[in-house]
Amino acid sequence: MGPTGAYGGTCLNVGCIPTKMFVHVADVARTPAGSARLGVDLARPGVRWPDLRDRIFGRIDPIAAAGRRYRAEDNENVTLYEGTARFTGPRRLAVDTAQGTETITADRVVVAAGSRPALPDLPGLHRTDYLTSDTVMRLDHLPRRMIIMGTGFVSTELAHVFSALGTDITLIGRSDRLLRHEDTDVSQRFTDLAADRWDVRLNRTAQRVGHDGDRIRLHLTGPYGAETVEAEALLVAIGRIPNTDLLDAAAGGLELTERGTIKVDDTQATSAEGVWALGDVSSDHQLKHVANHEARVVQHNLLHPDQPITSDHRYVPHAVFSSPKIASVGLTEQDAARRGIPYVTAVQDYAGTAYGWAMEDTTGFAKLLADPDTGQLLGAHIIGPEAPPHPAPDPGHALRPRRPHHGPRPVLDPPRHARTHRERVAQTRRARRPMTDRGGHTPGTDPPR
Repeated sequence: MGPTGAYGGTCLNVGCIPTKMFVHVADVARTPAGSARLGVDLARPGVRWPDLRDRIFGRIDPIAAAGRRYRAEDNENVTLYEGTARFTGPRRLAVDTAQGTETITADRVVVAAGSRPALPDLPGLHRTDYLTSDTVMRLDHLPRRMIIMGTGFVSTELAHVFSALGTDITLIGRSDRLLRHEDTDVSQRFTDLAADRWDVRLNRTAQRVGHDGDRIRLHLTGPYGAETVEAEALLVAIGRIPNTDLLDAAAGGLELTERGTIKVDDTQATSAEGVWALGDVSSDHQLKHVANHEARVVQHNLLHPDQPITSDHRYVPHAVFSSPKIASVGLTEQDAARRGIPYVTAVQDYAGTAYGWAMEDTTGFAKLLADPDTGQLLGAHIIGPEAPPHPAPDPGHALRPRRPHHGPRPVLDPPRHARTHRERVAQTRRARRPMTDRGGHTPGTDPPR
């Protein structure tokens, strides 16, 4: 049971081939905008949207078709039922297909039903030709203006894609920052930079939406009272919800979490005997790489029930492929403060490094959190060009030693200016101080080595 993604992991953000292909095109299209400061004048690019779209899906769609064909025709051990499945009892499913309802029973069941775009309870929305992340990349033509509702991964990545290709973007959010789940310093820097590129309207509440000819009008309330924004396209990207509500999990004996996901243990087993779950339908991390890792765990445990292995969610990296890009792993500063974990921080600006000078970058930085006593790295957050690795790491492999590691824990020697969270509170209104290295050199005051 897994209609979304390969294993029920969100095919957006890290690891999604179509999204990365669009993002790469957007990065290329943005190159002329930043080249002049380097002394290189490039012409503004022209965008052939149909060619761009068809090139990308011309590669992606055949892969999906081949996968379906393999399951439906080429593998004699697989019977494919295409429809919506729901539990009607322990390990008993009813599948509503085009040919009618089929009943399936099994000794073991794996649920990888994925997630779908969340939709707001907004008057007029269902009478509007709104778009979601499932549909926006297949548009017939590039809109001149687009309204994007949302402040997270999906909204900021797609805002980058379409604005780089020439669409004017209005980004609407209920909170006071974009990417508010990132480290606060990273989130605030991204918000400030986004406001220079897009029409960013935060602390807004959508009241209703409607049509005026070919234009979509979204009515808002916010700090300045009532507002109306209009565009040729409306993208709803406020998040994703697990497809648990379609499964009738209670009938199958599956316990749910407070978030509405299927509750699993560290072997991916559910509360129902003989049932496992993985991906967006059960995970805190809506990332396809995480779903891939969980799928390998489930596969092993199905084949080797006497030697089960567990999923490792300790260090899950993620990236935001917007502009600027963001890469993150471990605790944010607000996480550590909220949980009462002692820490020190260190910040290094791109502008204080030789490569940063080469790029003339004045906005990017890297931020580390460490244990003040041992120096153990607790979190790392980077915002700026080339922040995410390519390809993005799989958390099931890249951040875990391939062999058991019995040596000392990784150590980061805290720099001289490192601050505890108590000290930081008193310094929040001061300008950011540059990180000083052991030799006392302040990066950026003279040419970096």
